[in-house]
Amino acid sequence: MSSLASLADRDVIKVEPWRDPVVEALGHDPRSLYVETFWLPVLGPSTTWLLRRLAACLEASPTTCAINLAETSRALGLGDRSGRNAPFMRAIARTIDFEMARLAGPGAIGVRTVLPPLARRHLARLPQSLRDEHELLERTSAATSDPSIDEMRRRGRQLALSLVDLGEDEAAAERQLMRWRFHPALARECARWAAEARSAAAQASGALAAPEGIPVTVGSTASQ
Repeated sequence: MSSLASLADRDVIKVEPWRDPVVEALGHDPRSLYVETFWLPVLGPSTTWLLRRLAACLEASPTTCAINLAETSRALGLGDRSGRNAPFMRAIARTIDFEMARLAGPGAIGVRTVLPPLARRHLARLPQSLRDEHELLERTSAATSDPSIDEMRRRGRQLALSLVDLGEDEAAAERQLMRWRFHPALARECARWAAEARSAAAQASGALAAPEGIPVTVGSTASQ
């Protein structure tokens, strides 16, 4: 098993998804408003932005991706990483300490692409105003929870179709659905359905258009 110190000695490390069906069913995309509001005060801004960046990396390359440590450190405003005590390496260490990531072999880490809801011990670290907001969110979610999967799919497809109609592509629609707390698998399915539905509609519309130079019939009487 790799150690954090050995990661600091590398220029590039491999990033793999850390799959956890339970967390993925209940959790939140690292780029969601929930994470920005409630996890950021616990993890700190550097660690939160690192998780967001790694989520985007794995979204573009779902099986595995690689990051250049120095380049990523500078991109996050943490300067040139140099050694295990550099700010960037401390951010990586915090992802592991909070079980958002784990060592996954030589030069590799596994990273959650969905973060769990805050545990009670984490809530205690929030200011009172955010604890109150989180409690209200939980009560609201409980009151509207457990819609059938068919209802969630219907709602997701409607929202995805609206996003596509507004000019968003399939990937952007999927990301937005995840921000609205749709499960990643359902968000992907609904976004793909909406993109395919609009593509099929456009093709059908094109097929109905009369070829250039051929008169169009109106009613039962052909143009002369």
